[in-house]
Amino acid sequence: MENETQHTLTLTDRSELSLTGINDVDAFNEQEIIAVCDTGELVIKGELLHIEELSLESGIMTVKGKITSLSYNEKFTKSSVLKRLFGG
Repeated sequence: MENETQHTLTLTDRSELSLTGINDVDAFNEQEIIAVCDTGELVIKGELLHIEELSLESGIMTVKGKITSLSYNEKFTKSSVLKRLFGG
């Protein structure tokens, strides 16, 4: 965990979300964006969501739209998922 980048988020009027510490975006559409940070996945839900800015080099992302939900999923490595599936 010592090599993790700092992850912050700022939500303004539920219509603009500024994020740092973003490593990747797994999926996105107008209703849901799944962003990856060092501590897991951040699931952003809403309406008419649009990624205004994305720089994976600096880890910055800006999202606009009507944001209705923010939730985190724990980070799983591929090996831990396989161990859980196959009882390893």
